Amino acid sequence: MIEPLIVTLFLVIFLIVLFGGGALLRRRNIDMDGITPINKTLYTLGKLSIFIPWVAMVLQSWGVNLSFIRRPRLLQWVSLCLWALGFALLFIGRFGLGKSFRMGIAREKCGLTVDGLYRYSRNPMYLGIYATILASTLNTLNPLVFLVALFVAFVHHKIVLVEEEHLMKTYGQDFVDYCRRVRRYL
Repeated sequence: MIEPLIVTLFLVIFLIVLFGGGALLRRRNIDMDGITPINKTLYTLGKLSIFIPWVAMVLQSWGVNLSFIRRPRLLQWVSLCLWALGFALLFIGRFGLGKSFRMGIAREKCGLTVDGLYRYSRNPMYLGIYATILASTLNTLNPLVFLVALFVAFVHHKIVLVEEEHLMKTYGQDFVDYCRRVRRYL
């Protein structure tokens, strides 16, 4: 009974932090909605598609069997660890950005975040997304979840590349130096 509660709580608390934090920043007149970095339809589909593997993980943890084959217990434990790691990266990365967090590319210059988790990865939140969708894929062993996870990873990698171009134009040599010190993901 503890596994489904933990799996569900990670997701619910993250969504509260994401949307609740966004509402708090909006009340302070901070525009959370940035510029869509890639085609708006692809961007929106990529963002919304994250919920398919996430909901699949939650359903699987509550006993709704989405697997077509028997899942080894070790694989379940690995997926739970990836799930926890992924949400930890999402939480810490989100809080590390503070007021600079945007959905898309910021319309104004917010400051280049290079401390905290950002000392080790330029994109810890995207790394968190990748870890959670991998966890969902491993936990469900469902081909549809796998295909959606590939799509999500593809779209988010495209977003990262365009965001990096924007950061290069905005921060110039500071961003180049940062890229020399810190890898894109790991």
